[in-house]
Amino acid sequence: MSRTSRISAALLVLALAGGTAQPRATAEALPAVDREFRGLWVATVDTVDGVDWPSKRSLATREQKAELTAILDRAVEMHLNVIVFQVRGNCDAMYDSRIEPWSEYLTGQMGRAPQPYYDPLAFAVEEAHKRGLELHAWFNPYRVHSRNLKTPVSTNHVSVTHYGLVRTYGKFLWLDPTEPGTRDYSLSVIMDVVRSYDIDGVHFDDHFYPDPEKEGGRELQFPDDGSWRRYQKTGGKMSRNDWRRENVNMLVRAVSEGIKREKPWVKFGISPFGIWRPNQPRGITGLDAYDKLCGDARTWLAEGWVDYLAPQLYWPAADKPHAFAALLRWWADQNTRHRLLLAGMRVGGWQGISNEARETSDEIQLTRKQAGTSGEILWHSTLLLTHRTGVAEALRKGVYAEPALVPACAWLGGGVPARPVLTARQTGRYITLKWKEGSGRVWQWVVRRRTGGRWTTDIVPESQREEVVSAEDGLRDVIAVSAVNRYGNLSEATLFHTDLLDK
Repeated sequence: MSRTSRISAALLVLALAGGTAQPRATAEALPAVDREFRGLWVATVDTVDGVDWPSKRSLATREQKAELTAILDRAVEMHLNVIVFQVRGNCDAMYDSRIEPWSEYLTGQMGRAPQPYYDPLAFAVEEAHKRGLELHAWFNPYRVHSRNLKTPVSTNHVSVTHYGLVRTYGKFLWLDPTEPGTRDYSLSVIMDVVRSYDIDGVHFDDHFYPDPEKEGGRELQFPDDGSWRRYQKTGGKMSRNDWRRENVNMLVRAVSEGIKREKPWVKFGISPFGIWRPNQPRGITGLDAYDKLCGDARTWLAEGWVDYLAPQLYWPAADKPHAFAALLRWWADQNTRHRLLLAGMRVGGWQGISNEARETSDEIQLTRKQAGTSGEILWHSTLLLTHRTGVAEALRKGVYAEPALVPACAWLGGGVPARPVLTARQTGRYITLKWKEGSGRVWQWVVRRRTGGRWTTDIVPESQREEVVSAEDGLRDVIAVSAVNRYGNLSEATLFHTDLLDK
């Protein structure tokens, strides 16, 4: 039999000139595709742990782009799948906003655009998607001004344009969450990004009300007296902190509903402080986020307003007052709607921990063992870019040795994508196998290969649509391609058999 005849037999009804492959062995057992949310925070505002990007406020555009793509490349090397990119830290913007000024952290001066001009969020989305990474836009909904800012505010900053919504608390300026105008303003900023950029998620961190500050030994009260008096005059009966929590709840609910009306595949996630209340579970001590930060994360989870919740469990596993495993189990018990529950975890900087790679790997293993959890978000990218701790390499060779899909969110719908269409063309001893969507928009492809009886899996971006197969490939005998849509739903596979190729 000639080589062409053998290839035609192998493909059955797949014509080498560009015919369509029908699945030859639909009953063939394919390995399951791992599902795990593997996120990475990229901070653009200076924190106690430093800033991730840009490393300096004076970097040129090309240097900023190079730093950002280096972060994305490291994420791909580590088989991460979600980038949580901070776009609004102080009512300013790491993107070309129609509402708020350019961030000082980007160019060294609030309101100054990067030169040569580019839009960092548009660039981040495009580059992340090229690499098969989701890009979640991270907002702080209430913080207005930080002690770390060094230049004057610009004329289009909220402290100028909506000064009636702004309060001074300690060394910070803060939007008053109890003012209806605050909710409308922050919602308009977030929805402008949802409409204007092809993001995959909207993310809040733990800053709702500010961390308590003291003056003269006494804890400062957040200055919302005016709106509190108005609430009481209208007959309001809630306690002051219940009233504050309800106003935060209204923003969370409005953001959730707004996103789903506009782009139902865009996920909404929040990363609250890891302790809901002290002694929840028994023996846990620490800040009371429910009372002091007025963030009722348990309600957001119970009401289904979030698609994922990532409590910040930044303590080592052996820290009994903030026990990682006990807190994670408690949060899993609250997840009655089966949303994506993630562990927000550090990748270094624990007091008393010398082997940071082992600690991180152990906490990821604890997360996998806890029923009702779906992955983790790592704090933060700078620690994974440096080789000081060896954490990145340990994760890449260990717990993240294999790729994983972001878990699908069944409550978002989206349907199951059609099986891919495969075509093949022979050139000498090589066959170029190509695939395309059966119907609808594809976000990623899952390519599974059997070689010598062993299966391997790659998860590749939508733009990667072909593979070259030759007789020299030896024992590789099956290639199976599945489509993934924007909701994370996986199609049935189309199989290509190479077992009758000339060797």
